[in-house]
Amino acid sequence: MYRKFNQKETKEKDVIITIKRLGINGEGIGYYRKKIIFIPGALPEEVVVAKINKEYPHYIEAELVRIKEKSPDRVAYPKRVDPAIGGLELAHLSYDKQLEFKRDNVLEALKKYHPRGFSKYKVKKTIPAPDAWHYRNKAQYQIERDHGKTKLGLFAPNSHQLYDLPVMPTQSVATQKTERQIKELAERLHVTIADPYRHTDGLKTIVVRQAQATKEIQVTLITVGHKIKNLLELSSEIMKLPNVVSVYQNETDWRNPQVWGNKTEKLAGKNQIIDEILGKQFALSPRAFFQLNPVQTATLYSKALKFLDLTPEDTLIDAYSGVGTLGILAADQVKQVIGIETIGEAVADANHNVELNHLKNANYIQGSVEKVLPELEQNGVPIDALIVDPPRTGLAKRLIKTLLKVKPKTFVYISCNPSTLAQDLVLLSEAYNVRLIENVDMLPQTPRCECVVKLTLR
Repeated sequence: MYRKFNQKETKEKDVIITIKRLGINGEGIGYYRKKIIFIPGALPEEVVVAKINKEYPHYIEAELVRIKEKSPDRVAYPKRVDPAIGGLELAHLSYDKQLEFKRDNVLEALKKYHPRGFSKYKVKKTIPAPDAWHYRNKAQYQIERDHGKTKLGLFAPNSHQLYDLPVMPTQSVATQKTERQIKELAERLHVTIADPYRHTDGLKTIVVRQAQATKEIQVTLITVGHKIKNLLELSSEIMKLPNVVSVYQNETDWRNPQVWGNKTEKLAGKNQIIDEILGKQFALSPRAFFQLNPVQTATLYSKALKFLDLTPEDTLIDAYSGVGTLGILAADQVKQVIGIETIGEAVADANHNVELNHLKNANYIQGSVEKVLPELEQNGVPIDALIVDPPRTGLAKRLIKTLLKVKPKTFVYISCNPSTLAQDLVLLSEAYNVRLIENVDMLPQTPRCECVVKLTLR
C-alpha cells in the first residue's frame, strides 16, 4: 500500500489522534509528532485512540483501537465480516460521503500532478450505483487447509493470512452461494488442496462468474499442477449446481506471482457464458476481462460513447479492448472498429462477439497497444477516434508519444486510477484539452472508481 523502508517496530503507548482527511485507499489520516499517520477505519473529524504498529522516516502506520469522538458520517460496518479483509475499506462511511470522497480523489490527483489547465477541468459529481451492495458478479476466492479446517475467502491486504468468508456483502447472492457450495463439495470429495507452505500441488483458487443477462454461471478451478485428486469428480458435482453451465481448470505454479496461470482447459459444459450490455451480446471465456458491476457498466459505457462524438466515416481504435465491449457497442456508429488486446483468449472472444452481434466492420488484433498502433498508422489506417481503458498502471509512455504524433481528433480515456490518469494527462495535455471528467461508482464500499475523460485536440 505504501513504500516501506527503514521500518522499525515501536513500543509506543496508544496515542490520541484527530483525523483530518481520508487517504487514497480510504484510511484515516492525521499527524503525530509532525509525521503523517495512517489509521484504517478512522474517518475525518473523528478523535480516535490508535496503536502505532510501524514507524518509517516520513510516516507512521497505526491501527484503530477505539473512537472517542465519532463522525456523523459513520455507519454500521457489515456484520459477520472481518474488517481486516480488502474490498470493504469504506463500508463504515455513509454512501453519499463515499461518492464525495471519490470525486475528491480525482481532484487531489490533478492538484498533485498539475496537468495543463487542470484548475479549469470540469469534474462532475460521482454517479452513484443503483445498488451499493451485492453488485459484484465475479468472486475469486483462495482456498486453504489450516489445521484440518478448510478456509475459502480472501487474504488480508499485504499479508498471507486467509480469512474464511461465509458472508461477503458486496458479492452477488448467486456467486457467493456457489463459492460456498463448491467449498462443501471439495471437502466432501477430499479434493487435494494446494499447500502454500510446503508448495505441494492442489486446488488453490475458485473463480465464479455469473452473466447478468442470462444468469449463467462459469466456474474456474485454479490449480497448482495438473492432475489433482478428485478434481474431475468435483467438476461433475459443480455442474449440478443451479445455473452452472461450465467448469474450467486453469493451471499455475508456485513461481507465478499472479493468480492465473497460462494454461486453461475446459472440464465440463459450455465454452463460454453469454452476457448483454446495451442490447449487444458478449461471450465470455474464463480469463476474459469484464467489468465486475454489470448494471454500472452500462452507465460507464454509455458515457464513454457519448463523449466520443463519432461519425459514420470514422475509424475507431478500441485499445485495451478486452472482449470487445466498447468497440462492438460503437460499431453501428462508425465505418470500422479495430480492437487491440494482449490476452489471446480475450481477442478470440472479441472476434466471436463480432460474429455473435452480426457485425461486418469490426476486427480485433492480439498485441500491445504501444506496438500495434504505430503499425496501423504506418500501414495507412486512419486513426480518427480512440478509446482507451488501460490497467491501473495507466498508459505506456511509448503509447503516449504515439498518440501525440497521431493525434486522433476524438479521444476518450477510461481510468480506474486517478493518480496514473493525472500523470498521463500531464503529457497528453500537450496536445489535448480535457473537456470533462465523469466519475462512475463501479465498486461501492471501496475507494476505487472509474473516470471517463473527454479529450479534444487543442
